[in-house]
Amino acid sequence: MNGRPLRRRRMFARWRIQSHSGADVVSLRQLGAKEQLRVTAPSLITTLNMACGFSSVLLATNGHSLWAAALIALAIIFDIADGAVARLVGATSPFGIQLDSLADLVSFGLAPAVLVYTWVLPDHPWLAWAVAFLWLACAAFRLARFNFTIDPTDDKRYFTGLPSPAGAAVVMSTVLALDSPDVADLGVGPSILVPLLISVVPAWLMVSTIRFRSFRNLLSPQNSRARVITGAVIAAVVIGLVFAPATTTFVVAYCYILTAPLGVLTAPVRRRLYGEESVAPPRQRQQSVFLPLAGDDEFDTAEADDCDEDQDV
Repeated sequence: MNGRPLRRRRMFARWRIQSHSGADVVSLRQLGAKEQLRVTAPSLITTLNMACGFSSVLLATNGHSLWAAALIALAIIFDIADGAVARLVGATSPFGIQLDSLADLVSFGLAPAVLVYTWVLPDHPWLAWAVAFLWLACAAFRLARFNFTIDPTDDKRYFTGLPSPAGAAVVMSTVLALDSPDVADLGVGPSILVPLLISVVPAWLMVSTIRFRSFRNLLSPQNSRARVITGAVIAAVVIGLVFAPATTTFVVAYCYILTAPLGVLTAPVRRRLYGEESVAPPRQRQQSVFLPLAGDDEFDTAEADDCDEDQDV
C-alpha cells in the first residue's frame, strides 16, 4: 500500500506543464491555501461570468428573454470584478487573460447573439440568424484582436473599438426596456428595425478603430475631486438601478456609445482648454492581425522538434 502512491508519483514525476517561453509552471499544490485562493480568485470570478453567459443562452432559447438579459447584466458585473480583483491581489496572469477572453466570448458574444435571434425569430428567422451571427463573429474578432494587439506602452485610458461588454449592454438594456421588438405602433419603423440597429451598429463599432474611454481612472480615482465625481456617478447609477433598473441600464449603455462621437467632436475644445492630456493620443500604425509574426516559422519548427523529442523519450 505504501509503495503504490510512491510508484505513481515517480511515474508522473517527469511530466511538467511548460509555458510557450519554456518557463517552469508552478503547480497550485506547491502553494498554501491562502496563496491558492489569492491566485485563483480572479479566475473563479471569470468562471461565474461564463456561467451567467451560458445560463443566459439556455434561458433565451426557452423564451425567457428578460431573465436572459438580466444574466448578461450580471456577467458584465463579474467581468468588471475579475479584473479589479486581479489587480488588487496582484494575480494578473496570461492564463487569466485568455480565460477572460473565452468567458467574454460566451457571455458577450454568444449570449447576446442568441438573445437577439430568439427575440426576432418568429417574424424574421433568416434575418435573425444573419444579424445574430454577425454579432458573434464581430465579438470574436474584437476579442482576438484585443489579445493580439495588447501593448504595455499604449494609453490605458482608451479601448480601440467598442468593448464587447459595452456592446452586450446595448442588447441587454434594449431587451429590458422593450417588452417586444415590435415598435410599429410608435411609428418608427418595422419590427425588425430595433433588433437590426442594436445588432449591426454595436457589432461594427466593436471591430472599428474608434476610441472608447476605458474609465479605469474613474473606478480608481487619484485625487479628491475625482473621488467626489466617482462617488456621485456610482450613487446615481445605484439609485437608478434600485428604482428604474431597465431605464438606468438603457441610459448608461447608450450614453457610453455616444462618448466616442462626442469625444471626437469636443477634442479641439478640450485640447485648447485642458491640454493634450485631455484628448486621445494619435494612434500608432500596428501590424495587421492577419499577418504572421516575424520568426513564427522558425518557432513552429523548433516547437515541433521539441515535441518529437518528447515523444521519443
